[in-house]
Amino acid sequence: MIALLQRVRESWVRIDGIEVARIGRGLNILLGVMQGDTSEDIEKLVRKIINMRIFPNDAGKFDKNILQIGGEALVVSQFTLAANIKKGNRPDFTAAMPPTEAERLYEEFVATLRRHIPVQTGRFGAMMEVGIINDGPVTIIADSRQL
Repeated sequence: MIALLQRVRESWVRIDGIEVARIGRGLNILLGVMQGDTSEDIEKLVRKIINMRIFPNDAGKFDKNILQIGGEALVVSQFTLAANIKKGNRPDFTAAMPPTEAERLYEEFVATLRRHIPVQTGRFGAMMEVGIINDGPVTIIADSRQL
């Protein structure tokens, strides 16, 4: 499971021009579910996300986690994080989990994260406009297979 984490001042999702989700200070999380991912990947990734000290203290040093700042998360499904671009010019997405299975794990990830912090979401599989006001910017890639 791959999560692209962006520290944000605010973030939102629109579908067909209608805003469906919005958060303030926290994390925009683009989530890619990969072939072979399990509930164990979710647990590892959520534990890392909520404990990662990427928010500044009063001196500006990365010293606080999302729990300590009372932050929120906006989780957006993003199968394109599974892209393999080694061969040719068209990305290969065969490493992505098929949609039906991926949606189940996406929903499980959201539910697990919600046990710790407020979470808003996009709509799985929808074409979305994602607005992000980066804070920093701070962008981190977290791969559950490397945790």
